[in-house]
Amino acid sequence: MILEVENVSKKFDGFLLDELSFSLPRGYIMGYIGPNGSGKSTTIRMILNLIKKDHGQIRLFGKDHIEHEVEAKQKIGYVCDEGRYYETLSCEQMKKMIAPFYKKWDEKLYQDYVKKFQLPTNKKIKDLSKGMKMKYSIALALSHHPELVIMDEPTSGLDPIIRSEVLDILKEFVMDEKKSILFSTHITSDLEKVADFITFIQEGKLIYSGTKDDMLEHYLLVKGDVTSLNDANQSLFTGINKNQFGFSGLATNRKKVIEHFGNQVLIEKPSIEDIMLYTKKGA
Repeated sequence: MILEVENVSKKFDGFLLDELSFSLPRGYIMGYIGPNGSGKSTTIRMILNLIKKDHGQIRLFGKDHIEHEVEAKQKIGYVCDEGRYYETLSCEQMKKMIAPFYKKWDEKLYQDYVKKFQLPTNKKIKDLSKGMKMKYSIALALSHHPELVIMDEPTSGLDPIIRSEVLDILKEFVMDEKKSILFSTHITSDLEKVADFITFIQEGKLIYSGTKDDMLEHYLLVKGDVTSLNDANQSLFTGINKNQFGFSGLATNRKKVIEHFGNQVLIEKPSIEDIMLYTKKGA
């Protein structure tokens, strides 16, 4: 495994990230999802040892993430929604500050990304568009040959064309089966396109961690007339939405849904977004 999070907890005033466990094998993209405030960024900061976990274990590349922190960070590329750069510097000046920290910095590879992304390297970072800042962040993150890329809301606020370009870069990156990506985002349509695994947390608790395909097969989106609902069959749903046109609900037991509703309902395959929304609603 390239990343292992085992029974990790962190308590703040009014929030608890509770006994979180998931693992990411090499060669795959994991989407890390949950509503705002669920603990996604807290998890990432703990993995990077930017904040201390209260208990549990985190392993990077099979080794303890604190004991082998310096070694591990040489193998990690990090991309976040807002780059942590000196905005008054040019892209070239900032790159010259960052590159010496990495033993495997590849200037040719960086220049290839500059050309591919058409980055204006002499322009100040503050003058770049949001899309260009993201491409610049990706160029920096990938130019030292990382084995694990951690991305915290990388496509937030980007237009669909730039987002599509970013996703293509991620898919290309994991074609090397030794490399993986942990991709935290609330834009679940992006994950439909690229993720192999999904880890879903809500209010600091793990809801699901496994393959994307298994997740989508596990849940059912059920739609029907409100008059067909009663106390007994409503308990089948993880979350339910009712309005004047009918109801729609998220369930997991197809057999029981059919037993209770017969042909009175329509059963569909939900999207990742459906699963998130209905889980948050609750029954």
